[in-house]
Formats: sequence, C-alpha cells, structure tokens
Amino acid sequence: MTIKYVTYRRVSTKEQGRSGHGLDGQQRDIDLYLQNYSEAPYVVNGEFVEVDSGTNNNRVEFNKAIALSKKENAILLVTKLDRLSRKVSFIASLMDDKNLQIKVCSMPHADNFQLHIYAALAEQEREFISMRTKAGLAAAKSKGIKLGGLRDKTNARNKAKKREADVFAKKVWVVVGPMFENGLNYTQISKRLSSIGMKTFTGKEFSVQAVKNIIGRMNT
Repeated sequence: MTIKYVTYRRVSTKEQGRSGHGLDGQQRDIDLYLQNYSEAPYVVNGEFVEVDSGTNNNRVEFNKAIALSKKENAILLVTKLDRLSRKVSFIASLMDDKNLQIKVCSMPHADNFQLHIYAALAEQEREFISMRTKAGLAAAKSKGIKLGGLRDKTNARNKAKKREADVFAKKVWVVVGPMFENGLNYTQISKRLSSIGMKTFTGKEFSVQAVKNIIGRMNT
C-alpha cells in the first residue's frame, strides 16, 4: 500500500516569501521525515506554500491542502504545529476532523491527542513570554533605562555573533557537507563529528540541533 502525503509550508511575511527564508528549511524537514519516518512506498500528491500569518485560519493555500488531503485520503504533513495555526482551539478542531490525517515532522511519533496537548502548552508559553516581555519593559522604563539604546547594543552583539557563527559554519562545512549530501541524518552526523573530536563554535560536542544549525546556515 502506498502512503499518500500532502505537504504544507508557511511563512508569515511577504519578505520571507520572496527570499525563501524559512521555506527551504521547512522543505528539508519534510524530506527528512519522509526519508526516515514514513512507511514505504509513499507519494506526495500535492505541495502547498503560503505567505500568511498563523493567526489567520482562513488561508487560501491551507484550505486547498486540507481539501486535497481529504479527497485523496492523504496525510497532511507540516514541519511544526504552528505552521497549522497559532490558536490551540483551531488546531483542536483539525484534530477532531475524522476525515483529516495530520503528521508533524518535528514530532514524528505524536498522535492527535499528544499534538493537541503540545499545542495547548505552546500557546501558554507564548502568553507567558509576552507577559514577561511587557513586565520587563515596564520595569526598565520605571528605572529610566533607555530601551532603544539597550536594543541597539543587543542587536549589535547578535549581529557580531551571527557573523562569527557563519564563518565557523563555512569552516566545518567541508566535513559536514559531504555527509549531509550523502543522506546522513542529523543524529548520524552529530555522532560522527563527536567521534572525531570536532567541537561546536562554543567548544561543546556536536548535538543534533548544532548540526541542524550548521546545515541551516549553509543552505539559506
């Protein structure tokens, strides 16, 4: 039996859509899922890409992806839960649809019940982060701290770190690149780098995320 998929990728702004920023990374995650977690044989019946906010639950391409998934009895495949929506109530409604199958690349073994829980936790986390940010800004303002100056310094430090990380990524790519191009996954690459004693930019052993970051930097 051939497993059928419909893939959906989304970014939030027109700038991201034009530059491809984020879309290439999502496609890599989809490819990794299909290669490592899907039952074989499989076929991708449709690919949908959209530039729209995750708070908008009436997206044109998203609706097309859902319709095709139901028509073809295919699995709707996304990279992360927030590609579906940022609203837990909407995600819950999708999970309750008996005619719709959903898989998330970053949680390949999660069932609908688990995905619902993760969505609820993610929404709570976003709410807390928002409240914490607002409280921090209010506290800084009450102390007379110029927020713009802090942001400028932080942005400058972040840009400098990014430049250094980009340079490091280019150096290790001579080792990581061939392994990635030969089909090794993030876990396999991290183990091989650790076995030969290679360290990350911060001097730590290569984790799966560190490998993913390197590949992401070199393919954007």
